[in-house]
This record gives sequence, structure tokens and C-alpha cells, in this order.
Amino acid sequence: MPADAGTPIEAPSPNFDIRKSPPDMVVLHYTGMTSGEAALARLCDPAAKVSAHYLIEQDGRVFRLVAEERRAWHAGVSFWRGERDVNARSIGVELVNPGHEWGYVPFPAPQMDALIGLLDAIRGRWSIADSDIVGHSDVAPDRKIDPGELFPWRRLADAGHGLWVDPPPAPGAEIGEGEQGAAVFALQAGLTRLGYDCPPTGIYDAATGVIVSAFQRHWRADLIDGRADGDTRARLMALLRLRAAAPSA
Repeated sequence: MPADAGTPIEAPSPNFDIRKSPPDMVVLHYTGMTSGEAALARLCDPAAKVSAHYLIEQDGRVFRLVAEERRAWHAGVSFWRGERDVNARSIGVELVNPGHEWGYVPFPAPQMDALIGLLDAIRGRWSIADSDIVGHSDVAPDRKIDPGELFPWRRLADAGHGLWVDPPPAPGAEIGEGEQGAAVFALQAGLTRLGYDCPPTGIYDAATGVIVSAFQRHWRADLIDGRADGDTRARLMALLRLRAAAPSA
């Protein structure tokens, strides 16, 4: 990590507005562009109408684009734990990575070290629960897949930020699109309790499959198929128990 990585480089973006309440969540993104320079230019372009609070380069440099007290424009149409204006309650962090379109790569150690340090600082200023540190794909599963299956959520949780569980294998009947019944209702209710926009109907429709894929991308990246097998459901239940047992932020 660069020696000055703890001090963000100021790169003000004009793309923000007033925040009406303190932030209580963090949304992580990847830039999905050919370079960090291109991403920074877009996030600071008034014509683009997008921004984030921070951008972290692969070498660990941290750029501050929007003050945390202001509402940046990073989440778009989104939902988490009942809130449809995720921008209003979140701090957005962009991680420089080409993404799936331009050659998706693992997130390097200096970048992750810088992210962990940044989250240490952010959570020292605001009350943010581990369950509210999420990816863009969690809050907008029908539109986004970033930061993607290569993002090391477990490493982040080991450093004290976010939820992670490793339940024992749980063989069980797989449920998927087209199925109905109590097991589907329980799955949807659990996803809703965790934060997703998945109203329980008891019918496993295409929208449910999209949300299950988003859940898997975050918490079970070795299998992203939108079908809920026993292991996927066991992870969901273990996460809900962990969240319920965690102290408030």
C-alpha cells in the first residue's frame, strides 16, 4: 500500500445532492471500465450524472469524490431492507476493476487493504451494521452483478466488515423456478429479512431466481445458478441467525 494510502486524494465530483439523514450502509461497486483514470473522469463528469463517495485504485490509492455528508449518485434504482432510495442512506465505494465486460480480475491485496482501512474510518464516524455492507448486485440484482463473484467477501468479514458464514454442508432438495409451496415461501421470507426485495408469495418466479443468484454471488460464489439447493438455504438461515445475534452498530 502506498505510504499515504490512509489520506484520500481529493478529486471532487459535482454529482451529488443533499442527504436528509446520516448514512447507515455501504455499497461496494466495481468500476467496470478500461482504467481507473477513465472511471474517475466519468464519476467527475457532470454530464454523466453518476458519482461515488470514494474510488480505490488497484495500487491502494483512495480518491474522495463526494463528502460522506452528501448524497452521491451510485446505486441507481435499488432496494435494501425496505429502502428504495439507497443513495439516501449509503456511502458508495468504487473499486477499480475492468469488470466482466473488459476482463474481470481478482481484487489485489493493496486495494483490499485500502478498502479495509477506509471502512475502519467510515465506521468510526457512522453507525453501520455488518449486515448493511453490501454489493451493488445485492441492492440492484436485476441490473447489476458487481463487485462480482471474485470479490473476497470472506476476507472483508475476517477484517471486521460485513457478514460471512461457513455452515456445514446441508444436502437437501433443490427448489427453482416454477415451483410453489411452503419451502419457496420460507426462502422468499428469509431473503426479505436479510434485505432483498423478495416479497414472499410461495411462487418461485424469475424474479426470485434473480435474487437467489445475487445472494449466491455474495455468499456462495462457487455456485451461481439461481436455484436454491440445501447449501444455499443453509447459508441464508445461518446469516439470519448471525445478524440477529450481532450487536447493533
